Amino acid sequence: GKEVLLLMQALNTLSTPEEKLAALCKKYADLLEESRNVQKQMKILQKKQAQVVKEKVHLQSEHSKAILARSKLESLCRELQRHNKTLKEENMQQAREEEERRKEATAHFQITLNEIQAQLEQHDIHNAKLRQENIELGEKLKKLIEQYALREEHIEKVFKHKELQQQLVDAKLQQTTQLIKEAEEKHQREREFLLKEATESRHKCEQMKQQEAQLKQQLSLYMDKFEEFQTTMAKSNELFTTFRQEMEKMTKKIKKLEKETIVWRTKWENNNKALLQMAEE
Repeated sequence: GKEVLLLMQALNTLSTPEEKLAALCKKYADLLEESRNVQKQMKILQKKQAQVVKEKVHLQSEHSKAILARSKLESLCRELQRHNKTLKEENMQQAREEEERRKEATAHFQITLNEIQAQLEQHDIHNAKLRQENIELGEKLKKLIEQYALREEHIEKVFKHKELQQQLVDAKLQQTTQLIKEAEEKHQREREFLLKEATESRHKCEQMKQQEAQLKQQLSLYMDKFEEFQTTMAKSNELFTTFRQEMEKMTKKIKKLEKETIVWRTKWENNNKALLQMAEE
């Protein structure tokens, strides 16, 4: 409402309807350019939103892959623990069997005692190597788990950052939509104002046509009177002179009114053209 009042005040400062119509057309062109700029910004924001959504989907895919890798690592850890347990049981079983054999060999074959002891030493060396390998594998798994935890923390931070960017883009898009709505409302109000101006111009033009018809009727009446006065011109030259002056005044007045009628008709046609152009746009 305030903008319409300011526009009306600005139009009232102009002297001619042509200047008013030119000012209105300029205002309408400015609003149209502003609406186009807002639509361009909206398209840019929509592209940014699509890019952010694509990155979000990509990060979700990476997150899923990381979870899958983590599950694989956990399954490998469990498999390694089972393998270590099996090796330990086998070693214990083998040690027991070797102890029984050693006792039997001590009772029956005292000569082969040195060979059995050598085999036991070899098994001890082999078990020590296996224990060392298990320790090294455990340390490697611990490092991998730590690296995976750090990577998962980094991915979570990036994911939160992308969510904040998405919220910012949504807020900008909502603001742009509101600006477009306000611009459309302004355009509607100014269109109604132009229609009102055109209606008033048409009404004035019709009034001028009616005045022209009335003046033509008066002129016809005066022409009849003039013909009557011509018959009595010989009797009253003074009356004829007065009537002739009145005829000249009326003729000037009719010419002036005809010019004004032409001007108003031209303005009315220009307003109609402007309204048709606005309706097409």
